[in-house]
Amino acid sequence: MKFRNIVGAAALALLLAACGTSQGATGKTAESADTVLKVGASPVPHAEILNFVKQNLAPAAGLKLEVVEFTDYVQPNVQLSEGQLDANFFQHKPYLDDFNASKGTKLSFVTPVHLEPLGLYSKKATTLAALPQGATVAVPNDATNLGRSLKLLADNGLVKLKDGAGTAATERDVTDNPKKLVFKPLEAAQLPRSLDDVDAAVINGNYAIEAGLKPASQALALEKSEGNPYVNGLVVPAGHEKDANIVTLGKLLQDPKVKEFIKQKYAGSVIPAEE
Repeated sequence: MKFRNIVGAAALALLLAACGTSQGATGKTAESADTVLKVGASPVPHAEILNFVKQNLAPAAGLKLEVVEFTDYVQPNVQLSEGQLDANFFQHKPYLDDFNASKGTKLSFVTPVHLEPLGLYSKKATTLAALPQGATVAVPNDATNLGRSLKLLADNGLVKLKDGAGTAATERDVTDNPKKLVFKPLEAAQLPRSLDDVDAAVINGNYAIEAGLKPASQALALEKSEGNPYVNGLVVPAGHEKDANIVTLGKLLQDPKVKEFIKQKYAGSVIPAEE
């Protein structure tokens, strides 16, 4: 009797294994309609956009979302790479490319969603011309956003950069600095709080909005959207780009209702990506 029970249990286990489906990044069934897709995001605007999708579009698409909020730019990629998340939504492709190269991760940019224009803000000056000689300007300390911030300053005539410096520009690529600006690199999340201590700060759009700043009206200088490579989008572990739930989420994030939500809620401080 015991022998037959053991054989029966083994047969059942083999049958269940034969009927199994492929597993996603967190070990959950990738194609199951009941799968909860766990997505890491910055609180503003990424988590807000995801929650709009979760409440208004995902149920009809048979998709369940769990939105996990992060206040930094490192842990969402670390946890995605380790399989604690199925996807994340907080970054642009230049940042992702640099992260993959420096950390040895294999993460893939899937769907462009929106642009958060980088801006220069100040509590001490109301115009670019009013920035004093020797002004201290806080800038993001990660490689891609540092280069991006220096380009913003160069585009607005505050500095000149070496030809070809591009997104990898550093302070060593500054060839002319008429105001003798002093750069103070800080973690991106700390930049809004630095405004009380510096003359100006170049702040990423999500942190600016989260701090109550209005990029479209308060920035002394703001990135242009045309031809901008810093569009934020959905990211997954390499090899999971075509998982059914990822494809569904990508389509929902590009839905016209999401674009309208972004336009109405952020009034030009966040700009929907053009497909």
